[in-house]
Amino acid sequence: MSDAFKNTSDTGRRPAADTIPRRDTVPVRDSNRVPRTDTFTLRMSKDSLDGPVNYKAEDSAVVLVPQKKIILYGKTHTTYKDAVLDAPKVEIDNQTNTVVATGEKDSLGETITRARMQETDNKFESDTIRYNFKSQRGLLTNTFTTQNDMFINGRTIKKVDANTVFIKGGRFTTCDLDEPHFAFRANKLKIINNKVAVSGPMHPEFEGVPVPVYLPFGYYPLSKGRHSGLLPPQFVSTQEQGIGLEGLGYYRVLNEYLDATFRANIYSYGGWRGDLSSSYRRRYRYNGGINLSLQNSKFNFKGDPDYTAAKTFNIMWSHSVDQRARPGVNFSASVNAGSTKYNRFVTSSLQRNVQNQLTSSISYAKNWIGKPFALTLSANHSQNSETRVINMTLPDATFSVNTIYPLQRAEQVGAPKWYEKLGVGYNGSFRNNFAFYDSAFSFQRLLDTLSWGAVHSLPVSLTLPPLGPVLVSPGISYQQQWIQRRTLFSWNEQAGKVDTIRENGLFTAHSLAASLGISTSVFGTFQFHGSRLKAIRHTMRPSVSVNYTPNLARNYYREFQSDRNGTKTQYNVFSTGVGTPNLFTGYSNIENGGLGFSLDNSLEMKLRSKDSGAREDRKVRLIDGFGFSGGYNFLLEKYKLTPIALYLRSSLFDKLNLNFTGSLNPYAVDTAGHQVEDYAWKKGFGAGRLTSGSISLSTSFRSKPRDAARKGQQASASNNINDPTLMADQTRLAEYMRLNPNQFVDFNIPYDLSLDLAFNFTRTPLANFRTRTDINSSLNFRSSFSLTPKWNFSSYGYFDLKTMKPTGLSLSINRDMHCWQMSIGLTPVGPQRYFSISIAPKSSILQNLKVNRTRVFTDF
Repeated sequence: MSDAFKNTSDTGRRPAADTIPRRDTVPVRDSNRVPRTDTFTLRMSKDSLDGPVNYKAEDSAVVLVPQKKIILYGKTHTTYKDAVLDAPKVEIDNQTNTVVATGEKDSLGETITRARMQETDNKFESDTIRYNFKSQRGLLTNTFTTQNDMFINGRTIKKVDANTVFIKGGRFTTCDLDEPHFAFRANKLKIINNKVAVSGPMHPEFEGVPVPVYLPFGYYPLSKGRHSGLLPPQFVSTQEQGIGLEGLGYYRVLNEYLDATFRANIYSYGGWRGDLSSSYRRRYRYNGGINLSLQNSKFNFKGDPDYTAAKTFNIMWSHSVDQRARPGVNFSASVNAGSTKYNRFVTSSLQRNVQNQLTSSISYAKNWIGKPFALTLSANHSQNSETRVINMTLPDATFSVNTIYPLQRAEQVGAPKWYEKLGVGYNGSFRNNFAFYDSAFSFQRLLDTLSWGAVHSLPVSLTLPPLGPVLVSPGISYQQQWIQRRTLFSWNEQAGKVDTIRENGLFTAHSLAASLGISTSVFGTFQFHGSRLKAIRHTMRPSVSVNYTPNLARNYYREFQSDRNGTKTQYNVFSTGVGTPNLFTGYSNIENGGLGFSLDNSLEMKLRSKDSGAREDRKVRLIDGFGFSGGYNFLLEKYKLTPIALYLRSSLFDKLNLNFTGSLNPYAVDTAGHQVEDYAWKKGFGAGRLTSGSISLSTSFRSKPRDAARKGQQASASNNINDPTLMADQTRLAEYMRLNPNQFVDFNIPYDLSLDLAFNFTRTPLANFRTRTDINSSLNFRSSFSLTPKWNFSSYGYFDLKTMKPTGLSLSINRDMHCWQMSIGLTPVGPQRYFSISIAPKSSILQNLKVNRTRVFTDF
């Protein structure tokens, strides 16, 4: 019988004697009687099933009527409600509502095909399956099943209901091989589906070899999704802090939007650390996370010459809003604040140890939809662990009006007139700032450093029709500053000194500028023949502007007698070094009327396609931009030519990002090193003197993956680093990455290298035409190299090119051991030097079954 036998059996169903429905064909209408309708009734046998049993067999089916049995042969398929059974042979007993499925064996007694059963989330592969449809109980022999990441083999499995099974003679592991690398043997095991697995006494085995180490019981949570519970610690031993437990804590799910985690580190020398973190998320509304950390660091014993103790704290908060929640309104927060010494005492984290700057920003922005108005309110914070100075700006308010065209017609008919493109805008900001030392904080000192100010800008622009390839752009800009205080100096003849008077109030400074800009573009193409290089295109964008700025600052640039000899000194009443400085200090007292000029260039080439049949050529940008800019003030008596600003930027082949900026002084110096009015090219200094410059270069090289099908497999784990719920505790995330390298190290990539170079210099002229050059430079690098598909070597570090010494270096070796992972970390250079080794299973079920050893050496 081919595809052979299909049937549906409702076992045990017997119709009652009165099964013929009766219904009056013509109802009798009587207002005093309630209408009666006869219903169909069916009495069910007590041993009947509440659903049909469907079965089919590819080979044949034998129906034993007296015994009320059905025997199916050859790739059978049986279903009852949510239970599905596939086996080479199935025997269905209609009297007992049981089914017996057996596998197929060869002549040597080896199992070729097992019987397979699936009920809800439970899947079983067994030599024999005996299952009762009505009670949902079953008995299975030599069975293989999976619970989340756990693979279980049981000699005998008793299924007592849809979710609970008991196993006798069980072997369980997280290795998915037929012959697992490791497993645990237990004579008794109980599993509650998607909740928990509990075992009796057990012992491990590796490569089938038992290890004579017994554990009294085992507890394995199998719950999916979030659930509250204890977080187990890990044992550590460090030279400076002693023996300790790290990561001991509790995770609590407060509701579907909010959770909280508490973790603690405790050390034998008296040090401790506590972290309270919470993450929240509401779909299509907002998400974020907050972390509060308290740290009581004690290194070495009390009385030891190297004894160090400090109490520090840190708070981190990240919040973002979905733009779809409230169009036109946005609120965001990125806070990282705390004690200036906090990063210094964080162990086993080179990134935190070398981080000297902490910054925070909280902002609220609103754009009126359909209107040109925009408002931004923000609070900003920055602190430096070296200087221990904390600066805060609260509030920082900005209101702007986008360019509007008051002369534009309400209804456009035809081409717009030139005067209709006259645009007017507005930008205003108010700022309040205070600064203090964290070691000398008091509320009164905070008020003494309070400084506020505002600035208003009213730009007027006009876009004229182009004169062929030339664009003409006139513009007028008016600015006003509101300043908090001014300082006045006067000579006290009787005391023989300078008296200082500080006045608080509202003072204003004004500035007006008018300009007329002319710009165009010039293209040049060099053609090549007989090679793959087809052409090189050079684009030049010269611009010249005529500008005038009157001197409106004469009233706050004053002179005073500074000594008994009558020496006159000019000063700005808003920008003195006495007391707390103003946020805004007015404008220059130099009248400017002259020319501004600039030349921007770009260079790109076109390559012929390697495929002769392809039509499109490939364009490659060689230099994104290079050029210079400067100005000439006709109203100055000397030094009319301003320093020339040089720049170059390139992203060559999308591999090399290069940025260069420099300042070229066009004037020469004398033998004493002082600047003179003669131009540099007249004195043999060439085009000028390069007085300062900076170069930043970054590049990365990444090989193709060994297996293209696995490309991007590790990206999901790496992308979680930017998740605001994880950023709330960057230290804990870095520790998790170190202990779980296989989730963040892509063994599929043979090599990956990135370099970041920062170089800046200043040149100061000295006597006899000598020059002193001050250089600061650093190189940051990160590399990952997979010698084999199972071994990975990674490193990152910071190198000071001025001293030619590394300031920080971290090395790691990661080994993919299929179901296990090994990580070796070494930081030989830095404020803290540490060595760590960790061997642990990959599965999250056995994440606490690990061997970890860490040694930390501090250098404070």
